[in-house]
Amino acid sequence: MNIEKGLKNTEQFEVTENLTAASLGSGLLPVLSTPAMIAFMEGVCQHSVQPYLSEGYGTVGAELNVRHVSATPVGMRVKAECELVSIDGNMFTFEVRAFDETGLIGEGTHKRCVINDEKFMKKTLSKLENRKQSF
Repeated sequence: MNIEKGLKNTEQFEVTENLTAASLGSGLLPVLSTPAMIAFMEGVCQHSVQPYLSEGYGTVGAELNVRHVSATPVGMRVKAECELVSIDGNMFTFEVRAFDETGLIGEGTHKRCVINDEKFMKKTLSKLENRKQSF
């Protein structure tokens, strides 16, 4: 893995009805939902490092601290950008920002942890065998 601080990525999408707060249930209005904006921010970070990882490895979200500062209507384009600002073992910390065609709509930090996909899924699926009956 040869990933260095300063790695950047930018991606765009158009806000569609299925990404709105009303559609996702996080609100009542037809504007870009906070969950959709956050998922897009996570994705731009994941996509930035994935090409540098060995086959069978990926990253999972570990921490997120984001402010959603401005609403975006259906039909407007959104751009998310990230910069890798810290590497601590298998933990990557990114600064993330999202913009619509008028300016900043969200910003914050996101941490992703490098994992072995097979081991991660095996451990996760083992939870099915260990669930508490009293839940």
